[in-house]
Amino acid sequence: MLVLTRRAGEQIVIGGDIRVTVLSVRNDSIRLGINAPDSVPVHRSEIAARLAAEKRAVPAETLNE
Repeated sequence: MLVLTRRAGEQIVIGGDIRVTVLSVRNDSIRLGINAPDSVPVHRSEIAARLAAEKRAVPAETLNE
């Protein structure tokens, strides 16, 4: 894991076309802005986990075939 220190307004660049900007820092909370191509899905980890679980689940319609 790469660990970086950034201040509000500063960015990191991932792969040349994804930019993560620190928008604000308050107490123990930060706000991030993420600019990525439309082809790159960007989700919070809990949403990504739910989507992955849904993808692994067998749809009920296929069980009756």
